[in-house]
Amino acid sequence: MKLNIVIFQVRTSCDAFYSSSIEPWSEYLTGQMGQSPKPFYDPLAFAIEEAHKRGLELHGWFNPFRARYSSVKSQPSSNHISKTKPAIVRQYGKQLWLDPGMISAQDYVRSVILDVVRRYDIDGVHIDDYFYPYVEKDSSGQDIPFPDNETYNLYRAKGGKLSKEDWRRENINNFIKTINQSIHNEKNGVKFGISPFGIWRPDPSLSIRGMDAYERLFADSKKWINNGWCDYFAPQLYWQITAQWQRFPVLLKWWSEQNHRRRILVCGINTFKGGSQWSAAEIVNQINIARRLTGVSGHIHWNANALMQNRGNIASELSKAVYQQIAITPRFDWLDSTPPKPPRVYASFNQQSLLIQVEPQGREIPLFWLLQTKDKNGWYSEILSGTKTLFTIPNYQEKEAISISALDKCGNLSHPSVLIKK
Repeated sequence: MKLNIVIFQVRTSCDAFYSSSIEPWSEYLTGQMGQSPKPFYDPLAFAIEEAHKRGLELHGWFNPFRARYSSVKSQPSSNHISKTKPAIVRQYGKQLWLDPGMISAQDYVRSVILDVVRRYDIDGVHIDDYFYPYVEKDSSGQDIPFPDNETYNLYRAKGGKLSKEDWRRENINNFIKTINQSIHNEKNGVKFGISPFGIWRPDPSLSIRGMDAYERLFADSKKWINNGWCDYFAPQLYWQITAQWQRFPVLLKWWSEQNHRRRILVCGINTFKGGSQWSAAEIVNQINIARRLTGVSGHIHWNANALMQNRGNIASELSKAVYQQIAITPRFDWLDSTPPKPPRVYASFNQQSLLIQVEPQGREIPLFWLLQTKDKNGWYSEILSGTKTLFTIPNYQEKEAISISALDKCGNLSHPSVLIKK
């Protein structure tokens, strides 16, 4: 389909879809928490390798504070956080959560994420909209309060002045700011992305109604994007263009106006519904709206099932309408603005094909090569693994020019090395 990034969930609830010495194997992988795959393989390592082979970035998607989901089928293993560090875990309704107000809980989550950043060649870290939990109800339909009175009282006893609501928001602000810094201190080229709930706060002046994430999830996502505390921002705009109170273009324009630091803004699109409840045209139109809006750099499909299964012909329509050509990822030039050097290129022939060997110049191995060929119909582009050094160009007699550029992890593109037909 010519997409360019896969966001791959590696941690749902203090578990791991990768080999970890900190947290147990996920029960969603094997059916039993703590049980490794048999025969053994590492899903994250496999996903990174296969993504890079196909010219795709791989971003690891983490759920930060949820510790145990309500639909579990197995018992927690002995190395689950509820067993190893019960003091930072809270029972909330049918779920377990880490207490975001505890610095030790924030430090623990940070250690898990940085462990993956150090050991795996991921291109980005992605966190979604679960900070404090979505509110649960008791049997009488009343809101269940999150059980953090003890943590808040300790904060007040140490001289803290904020209300509980502001204190909770400040806990998440501190986590977002420090995880961003920590990732870049470890590996500057690893991007940090957030996909918050699509409505920061309801706004009657824009006819926007819906859940108030600022009040209910204690997520001050407007502050995060205003301050540039992440590298890409992907608000979940899971409503239709003509929705009465959550119109897609109105919300997207509002988010674009908050992006004062000019980070990468992309919109989360509800492709899951586009393959079933909505027409494929709705998703195509949302992409076209995003492409016309200044300051929007792309979109994310939630989720891959609709595309893989081509529900409602959604994948076919997208390929035909908006994905005729590949797109490289945008530049994250505040992380690194120096492009790689152009590759050295050597050409040879056999009876049927042109063989091209490429060598990177300098110390940096490109993440990808951008291979572009021109014939009578124009230019055609491919993104190929940076570890690949030999390309075969079939039907080379029809090519007028061949261009190869190096692309690094921050989206910097080298000058091209070009072969011209003589």
